[in-house]
Amino acid sequence: MTKLHQADILPYLSRREALTKLASGFGLLAANANLDAARDPFAPQPPHFAPKAKRIIYLVLNGGMSQVDSFDPKPMLNKHHGEPVPGGAPLTESSVGNLMRSPFSFQRYGKSGIEVSDLFPKIGALIDDCCVIRSMHTDVPNHEPSLFMINCGAIQPGRPSMGSWLTYGLGTENRNLPGFVVLCPGTPVVGPPLWQSAFLPAVYQGAFLKNSEIDPNKMIQFITPGASSEAQRRQLDLMAKLNQEHLAKRAGDGQLEASLEAMETAFRMQTEAPDAFDIRKEDPKVRARYGDSDFGRGCLMARRLAERGVRMVQIYYGNSQPWDSHEDIMAHKSLAQKTDPAVAALISDLKERGMLDDTLVVLGTEFGRTPAVQNSSTVKIHNGRDHNSLGFSILLAGGGLKRGITYGATDDIGYRAVERPVHVHDLNATLLHLMGLDHTKLTYFYSGRDFRLTDVHGNVIRDILA
Repeated sequence: MTKLHQADILPYLSRREALTKLASGFGLLAANANLDAARDPFAPQPPHFAPKAKRIIYLVLNGGMSQVDSFDPKPMLNKHHGEPVPGGAPLTESSVGNLMRSPFSFQRYGKSGIEVSDLFPKIGALIDDCCVIRSMHTDVPNHEPSLFMINCGAIQPGRPSMGSWLTYGLGTENRNLPGFVVLCPGTPVVGPPLWQSAFLPAVYQGAFLKNSEIDPNKMIQFITPGASSEAQRRQLDLMAKLNQEHLAKRAGDGQLEASLEAMETAFRMQTEAPDAFDIRKEDPKVRARYGDSDFGRGCLMARRLAERGVRMVQIYYGNSQPWDSHEDIMAHKSLAQKTDPAVAALISDLKERGMLDDTLVVLGTEFGRTPAVQNSSTVKIHNGRDHNSLGFSILLAGGGLKRGITYGATDDIGYRAVERPVHVHDLNATLLHLMGLDHTKLTYFYSGRDFRLTDVHGNVIRDILA
């Protein structure tokens, strides 16, 4: 900084004004230094150890998929169909009646011989590439707290999402696209708090896009620039200069820093996002394999984003809670007709491109469903199942996992995890581990203590690691 002499200052400024200007000058230098560091919060960061996977595609069947109708066959339900639940009716959100067998048949697939419901024949054909955890459990049998748990590691709002933790810990491989993208045709239950950054820097919040649109110009508003790149660059530079002065007076303003980064990301997205999200550029035969549905298009977009270095893509099946089959479990059939081809096409495409080895695919749900029929007066058709947080299934495929295996088990009727139970914290710890992150060391100091995705819980499921 140029040395100032008293004689130079006095003719123009009072002593108080001069000190203010000097202080602001030093403050602006510090702010500029901080802003330079904040300009690249997505720069790739070294993991804690060598990762097995580079990215995650997380498919959420929001509403609660039934484990006994999908990936956890229970012959005892067939044998004791219509009989009272052993030990009495389970305590669930609503009244339940007697045991109800699955209306769907199971068959063994592949060399592994893993049984899969006829809801998912295409996934079944690829089951040798998958790992099925049949002993998942969570804390609360309600949608909101359970969705918070699988996304944010806590049943209450206010914690960062997994995608935010990943981009905070690892950065991204492509600065022209968001590091964490969320796709849904509308809004799932809870909505934006499921992909929020909470107390992490705001730049790590998920970028939400409605995948009900096919045209990227409709999906991402104003993605087509109204001015030349040079003109936009000049505008952004001017805004950055003004915001730097503003930030100098408000050190540590995360929202302002996030706004600056969001404008830069939006500017860069103009060059790559229209191509990345435009599935019309895919071969019609490829699009047909995924299926012409919101979920199918989302899975195809996820593959295209994974190819371009996006760290995490999360896809919700649909608005609200479509898998919440209280009245009639046969509703799972129409839902699965859109899910099965899309997931199978995604796994197949990743494998053909040599990407399955370093991409984690998660087909998850917030909880399972009861093996007994829901018998509440609130339903018209008594052929559905209530929420069940004590036992459910999740399917995994890809980087660093053993393939063609099942892990854990529920009891004979599929109600409670009894063999090698896996809590959501354990699953999240394992996913972070596969990404090269120690879940006990990926922390952020806030409100007087260190926080992490798994809170103070979680163990890596080492038996499923390759």
